[in-house]
Amino acid sequence: MPTPTISIRSDQFGPEHSARAVLCLEAGHDRFRFMAMDGQGCGQWLEDYAFPSLLTERAPTDLLTDIFRDHPLLTAGPWHEIRISINTPSFTLIPQPLYRKEYAGSYLALMRGNELPAYEFAQAYRHENEGFLSVFSLSHALADFFSEAYPLQPMTFVHQAGALLEATASLSKQASDESPVYLYFEDEFVTVISRAGGKLTYCNRFGYKNAQDLTYYVLYILTELSINPETVVVMLYGEITPFAEQYTELSRFLAHLRFGTYPAALTLSDDFSDLPDHRYLSLYGLCLMGD
Repeated sequence: MPTPTISIRSDQFGPEHSARAVLCLEAGHDRFRFMAMDGQGCGQWLEDYAFPSLLTERAPTDLLTDIFRDHPLLTAGPWHEIRISINTPSFTLIPQPLYRKEYAGSYLALMRGNELPAYEFAQAYRHENEGFLSVFSLSHALADFFSEAYPLQPMTFVHQAGALLEATASLSKQASDESPVYLYFEDEFVTVISRAGGKLTYCNRFGYKNAQDLTYYVLYILTELSINPETVVVMLYGEITPFAEQYTELSRFLAHLRFGTYPAALTLSDDFSDLPDHRYLSLYGLCLMGD
């Protein structure tokens, strides 16, 4: 079985508690991670897997099969609820009054510039408190894998950006009078989310090749949103550290650059105390969905 790069497990929680617990899974082409919350909504078990580049030639479902095989928690069940975040390039946000289920694939085709391939289909998640839906692509193979792993169990699919929106909605309630901009880093992508008065004003994801390109994109977005780089608070999450080139370059132009904390609405066991607060925001947002 593949070995996780991060593994945190409370002695107070095990597979025998699954019936009252929520299992949150995040799947992408290059990685897989999960967190389990007990019946009181407290995070108790987290694992993070990175797929080596030599193995990414294999289908993600093949790699997931290796992880799931004989895993004590992932093969447990039934679960009270299962939430699955999908990290794919294709997603968009549609205002609720304009959304039509039969046009979901067309929304993505417009965003992509071409039709979805035959092995993918359009999936949607309704953000009830925000007034829009996130529409994203999901492969038939991945959907079938999870359906077979957890047959006839309550299962919700959402895009990773949707999970980040949930997390930042919770964070914005803690931000008092500030209207921070949130940057979430993963691999060579950054997701930029802006909120004003708790309301979403911007959400998009960009690929970048170097720290200079990243800084240009971020400053361009701030200019378009009429946000002053010298006064705005920018919260950093995901795969970034104070020693990263991205941080050094951004700090030249952004006066109030901070590493974020995890949402106060989320409860984690004491076993998570050594984990950087800013690292797993997308997974934490998935855990907060439905609250």
